[in-house]
Amino acid sequence: MEASARLKEAVKWMWSLGDYERVAERLMPFAEELAEAIDVAPGMSVLDVAAGNGNFAIAAARLGAVVVASDLTPRMVELGQARSAAEGLEIVWMEADAEQLPFESERFDLAASVFGAMFAPRPERVAAELFRVVKPGGIVAMANYAGEGFLGEFSRLLYRFGPASPERYESPFRWGDPEAVHQRFAGLAEEISVEARTLSFAFDSAEDALATWEATNGPLIAIKTISPPETMDALRREALRLITSIGTPVDGRLRLDSRYAQVIARKAGARA
Repeated sequence: MEASARLKEAVKWMWSLGDYERVAERLMPFAEELAEAIDVAPGMSVLDVAAGNGNFAIAAARLGAVVVASDLTPRMVELGQARSAAEGLEIVWMEADAEQLPFESERFDLAASVFGAMFAPRPERVAAELFRVVKPGGIVAMANYAGEGFLGEFSRLLYRFGPASPERYESPFRWGDPEAVHQRFAGLAEEISVEARTLSFAFDSAEDALATWEATNGPLIAIKTISPPETMDALRREALRLITSIGTPVDGRLRLDSRYAQVIARKAGARA
């Protein structure tokens, strides 16, 4: 099995760990903001790529769109199916790789990904696939973490303590860099908007923040699963130091801010 295939199997396992629904609840407002910024309308055909348990798919379906949601991880598809069924929303769910989407070309009015497709190891393939499945004049939209702020720093901390990858890949947080987005969408989009934004998580304390990530963050749980106790003790010390240093006290709670990019691009060609 080639390195990229092994990596994707590891990703499926990793993102099956922990209580992802708690993370999704915190991220839902940013999916809703993206759907509103695009002006998702009734009858629009929408694909949510690397959907997790369906934040953007849910937001678009609530606005009347005809939605297909896909994710690499079978567990996420299960969670998404249960969530959309509980809301009475008719969303089609499929297992799919963001680098090789199983959909015909020019099928959708909109392809979107909220903090999902950015983690695929080959960004150029992701960009090509997102635009391939969209009609001429259609929209590709993303919300992507940037390197600045808590989530970027925390990711670099986990990288230090996690197992080394057999191949070197670009940081997924490059998707939050406007220059990288323009480079990856060059020749695919006729219009590109990249807006820097901030997302915030609030916790009762640094210890509460770390406990939350230990219960919900797949990469951290994966490291805990395969590491000796002394490694996890060191990671926790470093994580608490990071959270304390980067957090902002607000109304008796600790706020952790992270930068992200809201990306909206129009595919070249006549408008759908």
